[in-house]
Amino acid sequence: MRAAVLTGPQALSIAMVPVPRPGSGEVLIRLEGCGVCASNVEPWEGQPWSSWPGQPGGMGHEGWGVIAALGEGVEGLAVGQRVTALTERSYAEFDVAPAAMVVPLPAALDGRPVPGEPVACAMNIFARSDLRSGQTVVIVGIGFLGAILTRLASDAGARVIAVSRRAETLALARAMGAAETIPMDDHWRIIEDVKRLTGGRMAERVIECVGRQWPLDLAGELVAEGGRLVIAGYHQDGPRQVNMQMWNWKGIDIASAHERDAGVRVAGLRAAVDALASGRLDLTPLLTGRYPLDDLGQALADTRDKPGAFVKGWVAL
Repeated sequence: MRAAVLTGPQALSIAMVPVPRPGSGEVLIRLEGCGVCASNVEPWEGQPWSSWPGQPGGMGHEGWGVIAALGEGVEGLAVGQRVTALTERSYAEFDVAPAAMVVPLPAALDGRPVPGEPVACAMNIFARSDLRSGQTVVIVGIGFLGAILTRLASDAGARVIAVSRRAETLALARAMGAAETIPMDDHWRIIEDVKRLTGGRMAERVIECVGRQWPLDLAGELVAEGGRLVIAGYHQDGPRQVNMQMWNWKGIDIASAHERDAGVRVAGLRAAVDALASGRLDLTPLLTGRYPLDDLGQALADTRDKPGAFVKGWVAL
């Protein structure tokens, strides 16, 4: 099979490697596609702890496709069934997943790209936010994740204030249900804008979706006393500092909303599939770039640089 291999900083090659075999309790998936996650950008650019070459298909974890083979003992799944899964090497034509991490796709999603894993992340982050109808939530950073959270929060009856860097993503946030939008260009003006929009109370919930120091600093400023700061951004490029004096004074709850429990993750994946199949969520305006596997490097560059109205790319396999 063809598989992408990271061979150095911003260097990828396409290798011919053996198709993996499913072991006991595993499923072999002939992949149709894999979403490109922003968390791939730092490894692709090269981190001090990086080593090369990477695993064939490595970094790809948002795959979907058709079951090609079942390992011993797998029940409830069938060859030919279309599925999405939690895997780790899906920048390739095939990948293997534990059967417990595979979720069938209903006919309502036939013919559509279904990067289930990032939608599952959004569902689990939303659950951790403990959002209630009538609350104000500020979402800092509107990309794929922030846009979905905007839709979920607005549908739940919250008033969403979206903060984002690009005019295109502010327009997207409004389309997804945001009541107010604020350009993310001036720290103190943003604080004053949220203060004005909330009558000085600030927001009961703030969800940070960027994964950088300044947006985290900003998010802490925007939380109301007794509110909750939900950290959804993936902070993987080094340590962070926080204003603990302010956090203590406000008495806020902090939720680092990255789930690691396998049962919680697959429950989020099932919830994601249900939301997509029912029409509660529509990925059409969010999947803005389709790339062949040979152009994975360009997909990662676009994920970093976000040209024009770019939101999220995916690799067609």
